[in-house]
Amino acid sequence: MARLSSTHPIFAASSSARLHPLQFIMPLLIVFTLLLYLCIPANSAATDTILAGQALGVNDKLISKNGRYALGFFETNGKSSENTNNWYLGIWFNTVPKFTSAWVANRDKPIKNTTSLELTISQDGNLVILNRSTKFIIWSTQANIKRNSTTAVLLNSGNLILSNSSNSSEFLWQSFDQPTDTFFPEAKLGWDKVSGLNRRIVSWKNLDDPATGVYCYELDPSGVNQLLLARLDHSVPYWSSGPWGGKSFALVPEMARNVRWISEFVNNIDHERYYTYSLLNEKAVTRHVIDVSGQLKVFVWFEGSKDWQMVFAKPRTPCDVYAVCGPFTICSDNALLDCKCMKGFTITSRKDWEVEDRTGGCSRNTPLDCSSNKSTTHTTDNFYSVSCVMLPHNATIGEAAKSKSECKQFCLNNCSCTAYSFSNNGCSIWHNELLNIRQVQCGVSINANGETLYLRLSAKDIQSLKNKRKGILIEVAVGTGVSALGLFALILLLMFWSNKQKRSVRIVHDAQGCNGIVVFRYTDLHRATKNFTEELGKGSFGSVFKGFIDDSVSIAVKRLDGAYQGEKQFRTEVSSIGSVQHINLVKLVGFCCEGSRRLLVYEHMSNGSLDIHIFRTNPMMLNWTARYKIALGVARGLAYLHESCRDCIIHCDIKPENILLDASFHPKIADFGMAKLLGRDYSRVLTTIRGTAGYLAPEWITGVPITPKVDVYSYGMVLLEMISGRRNSCAPSSSGGNLDIYFPVHATHKLLEGDVESLLDNKLQGGVNLDEAELVCKVACWCIQDKEFDRPTMGEVVQILEGLVDIRMPPIPRLLQAIGRS
Repeated sequence: MARLSSTHPIFAASSSARLHPLQFIMPLLIVFTLLLYLCIPANSAATDTILAGQALGVNDKLISKNGRYALGFFETNGKSSENTNNWYLGIWFNTVPKFTSAWVANRDKPIKNTTSLELTISQDGNLVILNRSTKFIIWSTQANIKRNSTTAVLLNSGNLILSNSSNSSEFLWQSFDQPTDTFFPEAKLGWDKVSGLNRRIVSWKNLDDPATGVYCYELDPSGVNQLLLARLDHSVPYWSSGPWGGKSFALVPEMARNVRWISEFVNNIDHERYYTYSLLNEKAVTRHVIDVSGQLKVFVWFEGSKDWQMVFAKPRTPCDVYAVCGPFTICSDNALLDCKCMKGFTITSRKDWEVEDRTGGCSRNTPLDCSSNKSTTHTTDNFYSVSCVMLPHNATIGEAAKSKSECKQFCLNNCSCTAYSFSNNGCSIWHNELLNIRQVQCGVSINANGETLYLRLSAKDIQSLKNKRKGILIEVAVGTGVSALGLFALILLLMFWSNKQKRSVRIVHDAQGCNGIVVFRYTDLHRATKNFTEELGKGSFGSVFKGFIDDSVSIAVKRLDGAYQGEKQFRTEVSSIGSVQHINLVKLVGFCCEGSRRLLVYEHMSNGSLDIHIFRTNPMMLNWTARYKIALGVARGLAYLHESCRDCIIHCDIKPENILLDASFHPKIADFGMAKLLGRDYSRVLTTIRGTAGYLAPEWITGVPITPKVDVYSYGMVLLEMISGRRNSCAPSSSGGNLDIYFPVHATHKLLEGDVESLLDNKLQGGVNLDEAELVCKVACWCIQDKEFDRPTMGEVVQILEGLVDIRMPPIPRLLQAIGRS
């Protein structure tokens, strides 16, 4: 709240020599009431304006009329500095409980003493940060003002403007022309051709210091209509958006599918050239920022999680950012930035690394023994090999070196040479600091990556590394010997124990795989299931029975029937689910293969299959929260099968009966008898129709080779059944309208009409998060699209359900609509 001057009406009181008691009391009551009203912490008391003669103190703030942004003084915690905390004038997101800065006025001039600090309009009309006691101006808008009658206003857009008091539409200065690290909606990124102003955003120095960092996001200064990311000290950009194509940039095709904002590129020949965007949902809170790591990131505030969720990042891999880890480091491609010092080097400043400022990189433990004279024949420096790395680009070609030894000597002869590499491309030499060294997986890369770099180190460091390696080898040898003896003793103990336990399940050690799958004897499983008496369920290939191992651990034993089909399903399940482990996949404990008998042993799921809980009336009816968690868990399990296994595993029979629930109602995908393994070198596989009617994707009918998208289709059908609590083949209730319409089509119609509530299972009795229900319905309708290319991947479904990605309203699947009419 702005500090009011003594001329404000509530402080203006006329004096009188004598007053009647009532005349004395009434004004006091009025004044007391007004003061009490001003003390109430309500938004109505906040202001968005500073007038001439007013001031904003350290504990005050301006708030935009829509309440979204606030301007005031804030302090950093000083983690990266031994000095006291620093104070800044800035704009932040007022509706977000997690303090998040969006603009800083004095980013390179921190304030130490806040005793007499205030923001006010100076005599020349500029907005200034002033030390009242010394009259020293710490920061100023420095606008060219002809008349000193000005007003400062924080607009709904987050733009702080300084305007003429008599003409508020005339902006004398605005914060949008002086951005820091955040690109506001409706702001401009680009050039004012008249004034020469270049609006670009620049990263913070580190997480704790808003000072000018090293990375910038700007419009291409060469004249190409594209956006660039670059280091301020390096002219070559490390990422570009590609030219503007009317609706999106060429190298950012996802912009065309974006549902959060509308982009616009303006190129007025004589005036401006800039990029801007505006939000489609005015209530959405987004943050478009260049991070201290050099990545351009877009965050969305989610009230449910009370945190920022990242929905966009460029470049996608942190290691693509130029020199992101600093000199003499190795960057690893992970979801999070992973920097480590090269051998013989240590972190230059750990305090800086703690606040994600890695520009200092790493420094040598021991200086090189490079003599000051030109003779390097007696140097003790040597080289340490760093394998499986992507080499830096700024190499000097040693044309005279025809062999590895010549290349090595060529580097030793130059004191500034810090590394070399020799390959089919010849001899490459690097001088001074080594930047952009990247770890890659040997044998995975098919291009010029995965080479060996020879790093120059002092003789002391080379010897230290040799001693360390020798010590590790000795430790490994000793550890291996001890482990072998321990393992031998354990085997003897197990053999002794197994001979004593006649009635327990016998494990055939010779047939136990490395993944822990146990080979059972038929007699043991016959006994464990009490002669296969307690049947849990029955399928097309056999029955499932409940059993116990050692009378305590419950198991589910599937007994396969039919010589050919049973054998085929047996082999399929063992080769698919037997080789993977995931929290949302049922665990294969073991199997039995004796003569014609084929049995599979699984962990027992105490709450049965999903269909029991959504299609039948029972005391364990699933509430909406449980259903949403199950939908997310199944999606994660399928995403793992499709994207994270050695071979892509297509389940081919996703339905409620094949989704099992444990004691905590966590879902686990089961029954892999129809699964198909797809090698990573192939995108699709030709196979016979398999699965269950009602969950089969259209491509099964046409006979074309399938992809993991058949599971996506089945998953979408299951989601609709989880929403409605009825089979898709069942007609909707009379309140839902047309009784003859196929439910998936009916659901799509209702979604487009905005009436998701009418689709919900009546057993839920209204306890549903409608936003989540609409999201699940959207996902389901996208999953059951006719064309597989229109369906999302299961990895994308997981991101959507986790709230990381938004999706548009889906179209009505035309093939399903035709089926519904027939």
